[in-house]
Amino acid sequence: MTSGLTRRTLLGAFAATGLAAAPTYANAFGFLRGAGDIRRIKMYNGRTGENLDTIYWIEGKYVGSALDEINHFMRDWRNNQIKQIDPNALDIMSAAHNLLDTTEPYMLISGYRSPETNAMLRRRSSGVAKNSRHLRGQAADLRLQSRSVAQMFNAASACRAGGVGRYTSSNFVHMDCGPVRSWGR
Repeated sequence: MTSGLTRRTLLGAFAATGLAAAPTYANAFGFLRGAGDIRRIKMYNGRTGENLDTIYWIEGKYVGSALDEINHFMRDWRNNQIKQIDPNALDIMSAAHNLLDTTEPYMLISGYRSPETNAMLRRRSSGVAKNSRHLRGQAADLRLQSRSVAQMFNAASACRAGGVGRYTSSNFVHMDCGPVRSWGR
């Protein structure tokens, strides 16, 4: 899978923004020293009661069985449809989590969305994109109890590696591996 997002791009984004970012990111360079050897993602899903804590990248290679586990975990829980989750989205989520310096797992609000689920959500809310990256397995809506939406937004934005949406009133941040852009208040 190639989308222009490389380890070098992601690490370069951390290096370029580490000093200019808020003091929260003072530890970014410590993270970079060992970045890339192991990548881990920790999440739970309040809708299904499932937990995920897996290492999905080891020394330059994605771990197939871990990616399969993530695909299942991030499925459309409304109809159990599974889509391959883009590893680039996982890299952004993992890097942002490391910048936030917390052991708390993300709460997954929304991962993959089937076309039926996305259409249903669009009927209910104007904030759901017709061609959402969720449909492609390239996005996640996430929450942390120990961090504010602003802190999560800033960490994901510091990666400069995809789209970041701030949904303060709903208490979550959208992260995707599409073009670099941001929105929300």
